[in-house]
Amino acid sequence: MFNSAMTNAPTQTLGAMAAQVLGCDDAILKARKSREAASLWQAGALVASFPKALPARPGRPQKPQLLPPGEMPRRRKAGSLATRIALLHAVAHIELNAIDLAWDLIARFGADMPRDFLDDWVGVADDEARHFMLISDRLIAYGSAYGELPAHDGLWEAAINTADCFEARLAVVPLVLEARGLDVTPSMIARFQSMGDSESVEALSTIYHDEIGHVAAGARWFHWHCERLGLDPEKSFQSLVTRYFRGALKPPFNVEARSKAGLAESFYQPLAPQTAEKP
Repeated sequence: MFNSAMTNAPTQTLGAMAAQVLGCDDAILKARKSREAASLWQAGALVASFPKALPARPGRPQKPQLLPPGEMPRRRKAGSLATRIALLHAVAHIELNAIDLAWDLIARFGADMPRDFLDDWVGVADDEARHFMLISDRLIAYGSAYGELPAHDGLWEAAINTADCFEARLAVVPLVLEARGLDVTPSMIARFQSMGDSESVEALSTIYHDEIGHVAAGARWFHWHCERLGLDPEKSFQSLVTRYFRGALKPPFNVEARSKAGLAESFYQPLAPQTAEKP
């Protein structure tokens, strides 16, 4: 007998869509593919199947020029048009990397994870693509575009360093790198407010709100994984960050936003440089 239900079964896989996003070397198209993949997953049109191997690096456009962090040009006079563009360009670069980081997490580690994990990180990947488009639009409004300024490659180094360790990836990417965004974005919002740029303020405020949820997802799944393995989450986090993250965690911390995301101060404060008390 003909089974009509079989004709409606999904044939595309989440892993294949993730690989398409990761392999795309056009920034705008990468963001669009990310949103398309998320929409298909949320509509139930993708099967949770994943590739056995992934490329070490995602596709990247020819521009921007990628420099070591220490060789990045210094920012110009505060409040100038060049400074606004430089700040927005840096955010756009972070968001483009965040798209790839989310899809790499899904494709690399998703096979052993529950459906809720996939739902969370597909949602994160969708958010990061939306964020990139928001900031890309702001750059265009200023007569610039993503790729017009150099950028550093430090973010993807975190993915390379944690490619073989799920708990290290969670510790370093959402709980260190994205949590850092919670620390610095409020001051950036204040700078654009002082410049009278309400459109950029709105875009950055959207990113800030969403990033709290991304850090929360990282904290939730880190705790879940530690509980599954019988590990102490705080000690595991501190050990993993010490091993896999280059450099110390930089205060001041946005304790309120981090706590709202479920990242307790006792996790990260011991990893910050300790200032000597004055006599």
